[in-house]
Amino acid sequence: MGAVRDRLRFDVPLYAVTEAARIVDVPTQTLSRWARQYALVTYAQPDGPRRPSIPFVGLAEAVVLTALRRSGLPMQRIRPALQTLDDQMGIEHALASKRLYSDGAELLFDYAETHLRREKPERLVVVRSGQRVFSEIVMDYLQRIVYGEDGYPMSIGIPAYRHAEVVVDPRMSFGAPIFRVGGARVADVLERFWAGETLAEVSEEFGVPLDELEDVVRVASRRAA
Repeated sequence: MGAVRDRLRFDVPLYAVTEAARIVDVPTQTLSRWARQYALVTYAQPDGPRRPSIPFVGLAEAVVLTALRRSGLPMQRIRPALQTLDDQMGIEHALASKRLYSDGAELLFDYAETHLRREKPERLVVVRSGQRVFSEIVMDYLQRIVYGEDGYPMSIGIPAYRHAEVVVDPRMSFGAPIFRVGGARVADVLERFWAGETLAEVSEEFGVPLDELEDVVRVASRRAA
């Protein structure tokens, strides 16, 4: 079972670039650059248009990259910082590793002190109680990741939602976004709503709180606009 689970997390492409970008809440072109041009997100050449190309571990890397980008630092500064992180941590998928919490914060703090003076390095790493930790913006994303015993992600809370607890987990629904409570797929819930059912009816049928449904519809409507 463990070998199958690892293959699902690391090797099996589960998401097309467009789908992964929607989950991470960045433009498709941005995620495509991270994966195909910069090789910062694990990517496999798809076997056809709109076919899956990003495994679960790549999605986790994209979540962390989004956090670093939204800390306010430009990509031209983030890329060499990540290269330093990768070189010095010396492990595969350093961005997706739980070691990013500890070793990564230390390494990126040193990098920020040396190279990021003009870009306000405290947006990336700060010192609290004598300890070097990631800034609040970055930690908000990292805390959405649930790590396994091997130190790599098992599930991720999707950052696009304010209230809805929506997660992706390669062991459930082939990694499609699902509600944490009840396990319903977001796509199935939205399909019923777009078909004409009221949110109250959908909430009762799928066992999803009404405020979470409203949040999911809000995000879906924004993306469709």
